[in-house]
Amino acid sequence: MAEVHSIAKARRSRCPICRKPTAPDFRPFCSARCKTLDLGRWLGGTYRVPTDEEPEEGDPAAVRRPADDEE
Repeated sequence: MAEVHSIAKARRSRCPICRKPTAPDFRPFCSARCKTLDLGRWLGGTYRVPTDEEPEEGDPAAVRRPADDEE
């Protein structure tokens, strides 16, 4: 019975990028395009996982940029 519920839920799910119905080959996305857009957002730093940890020394993302009024 649980399998029937998960199949019905999969049919109703929407792509997180464009909100079109998902395609089985690209779940949870609707197409290769939306899948690639999402990957690009992760790799480009648009999506970030918040953390309380201090960045490691030498990490290029840890470089602090001075504020406009500090220059």
